[in-house]
Amino acid sequence: MNDHQFKAHPWHGINAGSNAPHVVTCFIEIVPTDTVKYEVDKETGYLSIDRPQKYSNIIPALYGFIPQTYSADLVAELTNNELGRTDIEGDNDPVDICVLTEKDITHGDIIVKARPIGGFRLLDHNKADDKLIAVLENDAIYGAYKDISDVPPMVIDRLKHYFTTYKDLPGDKSPRCILTGTYDVKTAHEVIRRSIKDYDNKYRSDK
Repeated sequence: MNDHQFKAHPWHGINAGSNAPHVVTCFIEIVPTDTVKYEVDKETGYLSIDRPQKYSNIIPALYGFIPQTYSADLVAELTNNELGRTDIEGDNDPVDICVLTEKDITHGDIIVKARPIGGFRLLDHNKADDKLIAVLENDAIYGAYKDISDVPPMVIDRLKHYFTTYKDLPGDKSPRCILTGTYDVKTAHEVIRRSIKDYDNKYRSDK
């Protein structure tokens, strides 16, 4: 039967792009107007409701992941090296990415082309959970940004606040996500390269 009759799985059926890591394909799960956190169901590839947002904070950008990437040993090695540790592991998920754009995009479940410019080094329950920052390819405003240092500080602060609070639950005594640093476009490219290799090691090692 012709494979093209069926919708591609957004993680495994779409590649990261022929120009990765400089320009990547991103699958967008949630947008700033969403009051529910959607997440791709790993088995079916359909969007599922992860949880309603407990507080009023919203994602200030498009948010999703880079297909055919995986956070495992090679991605975690970067965090361990940076923090002088050896105990951090990857979170076993595709690498997350935020895409800045001046356009109002009203729903997720779409793919976009974006140019990574940096990222946040985040720990989620002591696992590497990098959040890459990118700009929509050819965006009228953000498209001129080359590095995370070009982004206005208020935008960075909003992103940091979201990612350090979005998984907290009422009654938590300590934050679940810890932001340990911000990195530039060169490191973002290295995270992508390593995550593609981690994906190949996990899903293509028998080929």
